[in-house]
This record gives sequence, C-alpha cells and structure tokens, in this order.
Amino acid sequence: MRWADIGRFVTRVERGLVGLLGLTALLAGTAQVLGRYVDPAHAISWAEEAIVYLLVWAVLLTGSDLVRTDGHVRPDLVLRLLPASAQRIAEIVNCLVAIGFCGALAWFGASIVAGSYQLDERSSTDLQFPMWLYDLALPVGGGLMALRYLIRLWRYIFAFDPARMTVGHPGAHELEGLHDAPPAS
Repeated sequence: MRWADIGRFVTRVERGLVGLLGLTALLAGTAQVLGRYVDPAHAISWAEEAIVYLLVWAVLLTGSDLVRTDGHVRPDLVLRLLPASAQRIAEIVNCLVAIGFCGALAWFGASIVAGSYQLDERSSTDLQFPMWLYDLALPVGGGLMALRYLIRLWRYIFAFDPARMTVGHPGAHELEGLHDAPPAS
C-alpha cells in the first residue's frame, strides 16, 4: 500500500466519522424537539449536551482535512504577491508554527484528558457523561492536524512543485478526478 492510499483512507475515515457525528447530533436534536412537543414528560433532557460534545468532536476532526485542502484561514492575497520561492518559505514557516501549535494542543489536551480520567469527572446533567471522552477531542484533533502539517512540511521541503503548490494554482486535492473530465472551453 502506498502513502497516498493511506492518506485517502484516513481522509475517508475522518469524513465518515464527521458525517456520523453530525447525523447523530441531528437525530438527538430532532428527538428532543419531538419529545418536547409530543410527550413532554418523557422528553430527553441531555440532547443539548450530547449535541455539543458531538459537534466539538466533528469540528476538531474536520481541522485535519482543512489542513490537507488548504481550507484554514490564510492571507492568500499577500501570498499571491510573493514569488514562488518566497511562498515556499512562507508555507514552511507556517507549517513549523502550526506543528508547534497543534503539538501543544495535543500535549496539553492529553494532560487534560488524564486529569479528567483520574478524577472521574462527569457532566452535571442526567447524562453523567465521562468528560475525558469529550476532552479527548483535543489531543486527537491536534495530533491529526499536526500529522497533516508534517506531511505538508515534507512536501514543501522535499517535493515542492511551484506549478501545483503555490497560491493561485490548484493543489493536488483539487486535481483529483479532473483527469477524467472533458477540457473546459
């Protein structure tokens, strides 16, 4: 199996999990609203809490795919004014800073998870959800983003292609599947 195949598999898993988390949040919200109007005595009281947990996990998992697709907020206008070599340097610096930030997020998130687990922290609602599972989104999301930034850094250092990797040119993720499309007129 090639690295590209592994990357595509990880992307599919991440997107599948995000979709599943979003669908679960939607179903919990729908059940709560219907329960409130149909049978208020038996309506679930923990749906809002569960929706927050699910959506925080989904957002942090999505961050990894945003790194892969250049979806994070960035100063494209400034980068477009730079020559390809300067864009490359800016991207390398960006990757290094982002790896540091994401690594810190994963590291400190792991310490939060450990503390929450040791204290057996639970939510204060009827759900009594173990908070370490909620907190686990921090190190997992930070770790996945750091991994994607490491891959990106490697590409900018060792496999830089100015025709595909500079601002204003489509990235590899944008070119996937386009080779089968008819040429634009």
